[in-house]
Amino acid sequence: MASGLISPVVEQGQSALSGSLRGRIAVVTGASSGIGRAIAVALASEGASIHVVGRNSAALAETVAAAGDHCIANELRADLAVDADVNRIIDALSRLAQIDILVHSAGIIHQGRMEDATIEDFDAQYSINVRAPYLLTKRLLPMLTAARGQVVFINSTAGLKASRADVGQYAATKHALRAVADSLREELNPKGARVLSVYLGRTASPMQEKLFREEGKSYRPETLLLPEDVASVIVHALTLPRTAEVTDITIRPMFKSC
Repeated sequence: MASGLISPVVEQGQSALSGSLRGRIAVVTGASSGIGRAIAVALASEGASIHVVGRNSAALAETVAAAGDHCIANELRADLAVDADVNRIIDALSRLAQIDILVHSAGIIHQGRMEDATIEDFDAQYSINVRAPYLLTKRLLPMLTAARGQVVFINSTAGLKASRADVGQYAATKHALRAVADSLREELNPKGARVLSVYLGRTASPMQEKLFREEGKSYRPETLLLPEDVASVIVHALTLPRTAEVTDITIRPMFKSC
């Protein structure tokens, strides 16, 4: 084996066929609703202890309740656009024994053509969609590498191609998030850690419901991706043997009419 490389087969006494996430500690941002909530619940169902981050304390409590009594769960209220809040939750997470999984699901979108979109909207999207996950990952990196952990970035198909005139700001932040993930993967792979980017099409969530209203369209969640389907794919990738790494997943709704 080359010097400095971690064996991909056996990790901290765990067999290559890991099966479940029992005993793992997971942090999920944007866990108040939608995709983040579904991921947190799915991780808990696999036996992980979850620490959920979001702006709404009551909604976070609902996520914990949905996760059931078979896992340890902790709510961390924070606005990821506010550095003081980010630093506070980092301090809280730093007291954990370890962090095995970090899922960045928090995100915002402001639609608008360049001629109309404000720089304030751009800054807000950059703050939540890029800066916060970068800062959280950077500060928690020692714990993640010590655990040979896994980082998941919930991205968007807009992070692959800006296909509409009114998504320039949002797509720019998601392209940036892709760059962060790709570079981080090259940094962490030799240390035995994995990095996954998930590029989603339109997914049934409060964010999408709001976008449909703004666009004057009828919101039909049954035609969109379901958060639970997204969560299932992510759990599968996280539980793969350490002989494999899924780097990028693109998931679209089966119905393309929207």
